[in-house]
Amino acid sequence: MKRKGLALGLGLLGFFIFAESRAWAIPSFARQTNLSCNSCHIIFPRLNSFGRLFKLNGYTLTGIRAIESQGQNNPSLKLISFMPISAMVQASVTSIRTAEPGADSSAGSLPQQLSFFLAGEITPHLGTFIQVTYDDQDAQFGMDNTDIRLAFSTTVASKRTILGLTLNNGPTVQDVWNSTPIWGFPFAASGWAPAPGTNTLVDGQLAGEVAGLGGYAFFDNLAYGEFSVYASTPQGGPTPPDGTSTSTIKGVSPYWRFVLQHEWGGAQYLSVGTYGLFSRLYPSGTAGPSDRYTDVAADLQFERTIGEGGVQVYGTWIHESRNLEASFLSGAAAAASGHVRTLKANASYQLSHTYVFTLGFFDTTGSPDMYLYPPSKENGYRVNRPNSSGFILEASLYAWQNMLLTAQYTLYTKFNGAGDDYNGFGRNAADNNTLYLLLWIAF
Repeated sequence: MKRKGLALGLGLLGFFIFAESRAWAIPSFARQTNLSCNSCHIIFPRLNSFGRLFKLNGYTLTGIRAIESQGQNNPSLKLISFMPISAMVQASVTSIRTAEPGADSSAGSLPQQLSFFLAGEITPHLGTFIQVTYDDQDAQFGMDNTDIRLAFSTTVASKRTILGLTLNNGPTVQDVWNSTPIWGFPFAASGWAPAPGTNTLVDGQLAGEVAGLGGYAFFDNLAYGEFSVYASTPQGGPTPPDGTSTSTIKGVSPYWRFVLQHEWGGAQYLSVGTYGLFSRLYPSGTAGPSDRYTDVAADLQFERTIGEGGVQVYGTWIHESRNLEASFLSGAAAAASGHVRTLKANASYQLSHTYVFTLGFFDTTGSPDMYLYPPSKENGYRVNRPNSSGFILEASLYAWQNMLLTAQYTLYTKFNGAGDDYNGFGRNAADNNTLYLLLWIAF
């Protein structure tokens, strides 16, 4: 049945390659603004300049009549005339090159994810993006990406400036550029295919397990600056954290972000930025020694319009320094310090508003540690290093603006430290090469 599912997925993909393409509106933001999806997106979920401004302004731009209080009512009332609720579903088929022992090499997921959104203007200046997701690996609903914003437009030194506050549940959830981790490529991936076992803290490790409050300013459509602090808010565990908790932040973790951008004639765009995070984590409990993580990153984004399509390039580099005092004293780490570095880059060619072809590259390296990176049959490290690298090739069809079909192939040149026999039990990096077919619908 699983192999039949793979054949069915290939058949569906082939069918939609020849489907008619036309414009549909995506969820509640499109209904609120009365604008089509590509007003805010190059292609979803990649934001264009207008989409970035919409998010920075707190998701509050409206193009429909609102319900307002009459007369001298105080406080006043202004509500959009519909409930800003949307939904998203992903269905997928995954096939890996070589099955892991005791498992099949291919399987389908329906749904892989099912999400509901409360997304739109709540009051003037205040808007939300709140996502609740059912994940097939956990077989339950849970909080996903969440960003609540309060934003105002003003002038500083005679230049238009956006000032705002963001309350969110993970570093880079609030970001408006697609070069940072949460909203970066690949935008979807298999939920069960083997994946490298190590990444940096800012690269999604805290997502959904923290709450962050920050302030930002966007000056003259040129410079963006933000400072936020994050505290642990574990989901499904004790609140507040206690002696049974793991990876709890000591105090708060500061996060910073700075970007410079420029646009030429509406056809070319470039942004160059930096971001970072400092965290002290208790590996277990909420007292005693802690581990310190310092993440410093740089990113860039380039867009060029060519006819009805264009080229987009995204990249980020992250360096994480680790002082693992607590893990070293407990015997969980062999060394008291170390580092991990990650480079991600991708380039896309968009043909019209329908076809997108993307080539991505990823490379993670780090210092050796025999306890953090031990050999094992499942996701092990024979050489005690986290090094993983490879390429992602992706072809996508937007049959409608809110319906995406994707064929994605991940090719590993190195996995968990080595290309050959990476786990010490005969498995090679290329055995994890993955074909992933995705149907993604938002409505």
